[in-house]
Amino acid sequence: MLEHIALVYGVSLFLAMLACLEVGRRYGLKHERDEPEKATAGKKIIEGAFFGLLSLLVAFSFSGAVSRFDHRRELIVNEANDIGTAYLRVDLLAPEAQPQMRNLFRAYLDARLAMFHALPNLEAARQDMARSIDLQGQIWNLAVTSTRSAGSHPEGGKLLLPAVNSMFDISNSRTWAAVTHPPSIIYGMLFLVALICAFIAGHSLAVTKPNPWLHILGFALLISGSLYVVLEIEYPRIGFINIQKYDQALVDVRTSMR
Repeated sequence: MLEHIALVYGVSLFLAMLACLEVGRRYGLKHERDEPEKATAGKKIIEGAFFGLLSLLVAFSFSGAVSRFDHRRELIVNEANDIGTAYLRVDLLAPEAQPQMRNLFRAYLDARLAMFHALPNLEAARQDMARSIDLQGQIWNLAVTSTRSAGSHPEGGKLLLPAVNSMFDISNSRTWAAVTHPPSIIYGMLFLVALICAFIAGHSLAVTKPNPWLHILGFALLISGSLYVVLEIEYPRIGFINIQKYDQALVDVRTSMR
């Protein structure tokens, strides 16, 4: 169900808007009467406010989703750079400690890739995340111990430990960025405002004969399609818009770990 959240939301909104448009149109036909010009002008001001609010909500939601999408892509590249830097500095350790450390790095990166590729299977992702956290502890302990040994570079601790720490920090940033989304009430409000606007639009179309189905379908499709795209961008690992191709940066680092 989680992987279809955007599709369910978009289709539900589209059908609900069609229903509200038709209800509004029939309501307008039933209560159609001559109104004073001033009353009509007043209604148009209120209708404009409703449609302006809907436009702003959609625009801000789209902008925020794109911004978070770009931030997640940037974090992937940053993590690839941090892991690559830390891996190169393994050369500063004593020769006898390097093979074990390199194996831990490979296992750690495999776990990180597996965690995100497991989505939307949350249970599998949690297992891979727990494995990566355990490997973080092993890498850190070995790094602290090895940088103190006689065979390591004198500046090994000053260079390797900060790089390893940055590698761990960026993993935490990526994890929280992946679960950072607007409150659900925002999308609920968008749904409600879209339905209200559909009812108002249908009421305004009551005077149009014959029934302008092209305009009705276009309006419902435009709004529901826009919010569908917003959700696709907001959840980029469970829909058609997928961020996994940017994991290639991490895959390239893994390939270079010989």
